[in-house]
Amino acid sequence: MIRLVLLRHGSSEWNLCGRFTGWTDIALDEQGLSQARQAGKRLDDAGLHFDEVHDSVLLRAHQTVDCILKEELPRYSSWRLNERHYGKLQGMNKEEIFALWGEQRARLWWRGYFEAPPPLDLDDPRHPRFDPLYADLDPALLPASESLADCQKRLLPYWNEVLAPRIAAGKSLLVVSHGNTLRSLVMHLEGISPERIENVEIPSGVPILYCFDANLEIREKRLLP
Repeated sequence: MIRLVLLRHGSSEWNLCGRFTGWTDIALDEQGLSQARQAGKRLDDAGLHFDEVHDSVLLRAHQTVDCILKEELPRYSSWRLNERHYGKLQGMNKEEIFALWGEQRARLWWRGYFEAPPPLDLDDPRHPRFDPLYADLDPALLPASESLADCQKRLLPYWNEVLAPRIAAGKSLLVVSHGNTLRSLVMHLEGISPERIENVEIPSGVPILYCFDANLEIREKRLLP
C-alpha cells in the first residue's frame, strides 16, 4: 500500500489573539512548536518513513516540517499549498469582522464552500503581489481573496501534476499545509459534497494517514493518536 500523510501545522502567534491569518506569514507560537514535535513523535511511533516532504511557502508550515524531520529528505514548497486567502479579513478578529459585516455573512465566508470574503484592493500592502515570496509568480495567479472552492481550484493542479503521480509511482509523501487547504484536498479525495465540507475539521498537529492501492483508491484512512 502507498501512503500519504496530511498534517496541518500547529497554532500560530495570531491564533492566540483570534486573528485570521491566511497568507500572512506568521510564526508558530510555543504551543504550535510543541504540537509539531508531538506530530513527529506520532509519526515515529507509527513507524512511518517518507520519500518526500511537500509544504507551503509559509513560515508556519516550514517550522512544522523542521520540527518533524529527523533525516534529510527531498523537500518541495509550493504556494499552491498555502492557506486559503482571507482577503480583507486577514489580520482581523471575529469581533471586528462581525461588527463590519455581520455574523451570518461572515460564517458563510469562513465555513462555506462558495463565498469568498471581500477582496483586498490592488494597492493594499497586504496584497501578495507586494510580497517577495511571490516575486517570480505571474501576478494574475495571486489571489486577493478566496472561497474554499477557489482554494481547491488553486490546489488541485498540484495534486494532479505533482502529488498524485508521485504516489502512483510508489512514493510515500508527507504534506504539511493548512486547515482550509487540507479540507479542500480531503474533499477531493473522499468525494465530500459542498454541504458536508462545512462540518469537516482538520485538527492541528494530528497526522492523517491515507493508504492507497495501485489505482489510487483509498484503502484506509485514520488519524494517528
